[in-house]
Amino acid sequence: MRLPGEITPSGRVLRIGLVYVALVALSTLFSVPVVWMVSSSLHKLPEVFAQPYQWIPEIPQWSNYLRAVTILPVPRFLLNTIIITVPVMAATMLSSALVAYGFARFQFPGRDLLFSLCLGTMMLPGQVTMIPLYILFARLGWVDTYLPLIVPSLFGSPFYIFLLRQFFMTIPRDSEEAALIDGASRLRIWWSIIMPQARPALATVLIFTFIGTWNDFFGPLLYLNSPEKATLTLGLNLMKTQVLGSGVVEWNVLMAASLLVLLPNVILFFFAQRHFISGISMGAGK
Repeated sequence: MRLPGEITPSGRVLRIGLVYVALVALSTLFSVPVVWMVSSSLHKLPEVFAQPYQWIPEIPQWSNYLRAVTILPVPRFLLNTIIITVPVMAATMLSSALVAYGFARFQFPGRDLLFSLCLGTMMLPGQVTMIPLYILFARLGWVDTYLPLIVPSLFGSPFYIFLLRQFFMTIPRDSEEAALIDGASRLRIWWSIIMPQARPALATVLIFTFIGTWNDFFGPLLYLNSPEKATLTLGLNLMKTQVLGSGVVEWNVLMAASLLVLLPNVILFFFAQRHFISGISMGAGK
């Protein structure tokens, strides 16, 4: 006997089928620009905007990738990007986790108000603080250095603080209380007990931070003036505007370079997607 409102097996199969059809359609739609980028990176320049467009080139131009890494000092740009990305990832993870642990475990006057103010800063557009921050860093003499891009990460990120706090609140207190009885300090508990249990959430923070820092264009554009200090994203812009004196943009080479810049993001997410998804879901579940 079927209860009122109960879905029949055939109806359940139909619903799941429609969901998968919608997911495939959306995935196809969002993958078209990436497929076009891959295809264009293997074309000759006149073929990039040819009509009708030939998605599979007759003779793939693999030399576009070699030209993409030799036309400008790409190894130097890569090193500059790593110099910025690695410290930002470590500083953001540690500072955000430490602040989140304080909000999740300590009871002190004004805690909820401070946490609300922390979340409220996420509503402040970056364009509002851009000029005051630039003036501050200029007076400190930090313009054309990596410091404006690294030092702010030492103070945490409101979104990551919120995410980690929610995750920390799901961790039982039993092991912490046992460690306190044994004489462990709060800092030792945070490092030795909480952090190992928060690996999925920490992996999420690292992935988000890596993607945001690796692909950041506006920050380096604003604070870095010397070409030898440029990052990969600035290098792509240089490739578009300063490579050919004739003013012709080599879009096929630019697409090849863009794919090489995009590749680390794809590799990182591919290997860390399990931790990424579990960290997001568990942090939001609380």
